Amino acid sequence: MDKHIINLGYKDASLSPEARTEHLISQMTLEEKVAQMMGIWNDKKTMLLDQAGNFDASIAREHFGHGNGLGQVGRPSEAGAGKNAREMAELTNAIQKFFMEESRLGIPVFFHEECLHGHAAVHGTSFSQPIGLGGTFNPDLVQKLYAMTALEARSRGAHQALTPVVDVAREPRWGRVEETFGEDPFLVSRVGMAAIKGFQGDASFKDKKNLVATLKHFAAHGQPESGTNCAPVNISERTLRETFLYPFKKAIQDAGAISIMPSYNEIDGVPSHANTWLLQEVLRGEWGFKGYAVSDYYAIRELDERPELYGHHLAEDGKEAALLAAIAGVNIELPEGDCYKHLIELVNEGSLEESTLDELVKATLFYKFKMGLFDDPYVDADLADEIVGCEAHNQLALQAARETITMLKNEDGFAPLDMNETKTIAVIGPNSDRELLGGYMGSPKHVSTVLGGIKHYVGDKVEILHHEGCRITKGGSWLEDEVVPSDPVKDRKSITEAVENARQADVVILALGGNEQTSREAWDINHMGDRTSLELVGLQNELINAIYETEKPIVAFVFNGRPLSINNLNQKASTIYECWYLGQETGQAVAEVLFGDFNPGGKLPMTVPRSVGHIPCYYNYKPSARRGYLFDDTDPLFPFGYGLSYTQFEISEPKLSRTVMTISESTKLTLEVKNIGDCYGSEVVQLYILDLKSSVTRPIKELKGFKRVFLEVGERKRVTFIIGFEELAFYDINMDYVVEPGDFKLFVGTSSVDVDLQTTVLRVEPT
Repeated sequence: MDKHIINLGYKDASLSPEARTEHLISQMTLEEKVAQMMGIWNDKKTMLLDQAGNFDASIAREHFGHGNGLGQVGRPSEAGAGKNAREMAELTNAIQKFFMEESRLGIPVFFHEECLHGHAAVHGTSFSQPIGLGGTFNPDLVQKLYAMTALEARSRGAHQALTPVVDVAREPRWGRVEETFGEDPFLVSRVGMAAIKGFQGDASFKDKKNLVATLKHFAAHGQPESGTNCAPVNISERTLRETFLYPFKKAIQDAGAISIMPSYNEIDGVPSHANTWLLQEVLRGEWGFKGYAVSDYYAIRELDERPELYGHHLAEDGKEAALLAAIAGVNIELPEGDCYKHLIELVNEGSLEESTLDELVKATLFYKFKMGLFDDPYVDADLADEIVGCEAHNQLALQAARETITMLKNEDGFAPLDMNETKTIAVIGPNSDRELLGGYMGSPKHVSTVLGGIKHYVGDKVEILHHEGCRITKGGSWLEDEVVPSDPVKDRKSITEAVENARQADVVILALGGNEQTSREAWDINHMGDRTSLELVGLQNELINAIYETEKPIVAFVFNGRPLSINNLNQKASTIYECWYLGQETGQAVAEVLFGDFNPGGKLPMTVPRSVGHIPCYYNYKPSARRGYLFDDTDPLFPFGYGLSYTQFEISEPKLSRTVMTISESTKLTLEVKNIGDCYGSEVVQLYILDLKSSVTRPIKELKGFKRVFLEVGERKRVTFIIGFEELAFYDINMDYVVEPGDFKLFVGTSSVDVDLQTTVLRVEPT
């Protein structure tokens, strides 16, 4: 076929996306196919935009006048000084118009954005970090949050979110813990699936309200060697499948995730971007994945050598790296067309079959048709301006913040505070008047701080004193590369001043923990975020000690991207709340919880260890793993699934609909939860299972179900869990996924520790 004679059949909207894709690719040149496999991000500044960050057709023609088109444009929201909703919509429309009208075949581009906890853009609504969302144990809420984010981003012109992160975080030293939903594969899978359903809706993309979700980082990114980002992951295939691959499999097979991003790390010596077993045999072969894989930023280059960082040295140059990634099944190179520009040469010299590229390109073109971009690629800037950051979205972000807050301690029921009995409050600490959003954040229309929220809540009814007390680091922004420790001399002087405030108060509110520099993605040598310690950074423990010596009661709000070993704080504070990062509504949520307007009900999605020496500390360990330490305990400071309430709950004895069943059958476990306290609240009922005898060792217990139940005083609700093949299966001695006959111990209660759980036994017999 003469590629210069265009048959416009692929523009017929009455045809299926599959038919249109086949029709289009049959007319594409090799150069046009490769163009669809590349994106631009930083290069858009010089290849598409003028100095002010606006689209310039003359500049675009210099670089794309060949008419081959382009696959993706990364983060248009960042253009210039950052685009608000209207400006981004206008920019994406302009770029889209250029490629629709000036590429030979009129193929639209995809725009991708970061949407970790809200669209990371000017005015995007920002809610709790994923680690906090894991702590809500509320998939319904999570689905609403990501549907909101999809609507905001899509209205501005975006098509793909580089989210959610479904890594299982089993290494607290790792700086990217905050991006995950926690340490348990079941919890991560259920919250991750909710995020995907929120992003993609029914995946029909008919109303411009949804985005393509991108699962990352595939795979096992959450337990790197030594806790350092991108380090090798040294685990068995059984652990890989049962712990780290499980959330990805569920997200693909049960939630229909469309895109996936391989991870930077290696498994058994093979980096994920060159791992044909992982990306072809498991992902596409075993799981039937029909979507597309986008590379992590610069990860294909790292198969060779990424200057001044590291290299895997599987390839001798970018050309060979491109060959490895394409064969493995990476559909698109992000963020720039670096290595994949060599694909044309690789095909022409016979090293790579063009048919291999055809299959890779088809997957991405299909979704451009599926999203209707060939027929209606533009968005309404007025609508974007109206939707983004609206009051309804603010309220949803507030609810997320409320449900994230997890109470770890409340000695003698000290909290909530009564404004009628409290005349003066000292709000102290390095996080007391700081915007606390966490990494990959946008710039929402407003952000409330702890101090601001409390002041607004109490008005003139309570006197508020404030002092920073000390700093964690100088600056502290996620975007600041250099991390500069705070000056201890200045901090000790500041602590002395803070103590004077504390002496004048009836109660001290301490806001401390970490900041966006002390726990973050370590993406370069000069931008670190992994740690060798889990202690509070700087002089925060000196601040705690000094305030404690005033004998004023301490209520602590801890903000952090990873679990911190807050042993000293636990000994000296009357009440402690784990907040992670609460998003733009931080202050309002803190004030509502502090004064009892909202009863905290969050649970820990990750174990809090006593020290870094207690790592690994995840709850679902093997029976021989925690025998004991010389001079120390093996139990955690706070366990997975733990969290207190202002009210009390009573859980009835769990009942099985059948206590004996066959492998092919299922049973129901039912119980009732009753609020026996004196205020409205929520409890998370958790189901754990242990196979009492098995062909390979099993964890002491594994989460297999949960339900967050909201109850009025005196109200009771029934909770039912279905227990069948999936809840009981594992990879046996032959690496077959089976249920072995025998007895299974079932645990039901309010945390992962035995003291909070009731038990019963289920007998499973052969079919």
